Amino acid sequence: MSRFGSIALIVVGSLFLLSNLGLFRFSQVAQVLHTWWPLILIAVGVLGLLGKKG
Repeated sequence: MSRFGSIALIVVGSLFLLSNLGLFRFSQVAQVLHTWWPLILIAVGVLGLLGKKG
């Protein structure tokens, strides 16, 4: 599995754990994603370009 995939699993698992503990609400994430989703796409694209070798 790629490093990005591993980090994504850790982040998602942490969010679910925090939600189960009552320390986090998914509506907060939805609000942030609604505003910043284009920046996330740009960041993924830049990381993809930087990760390619040759």
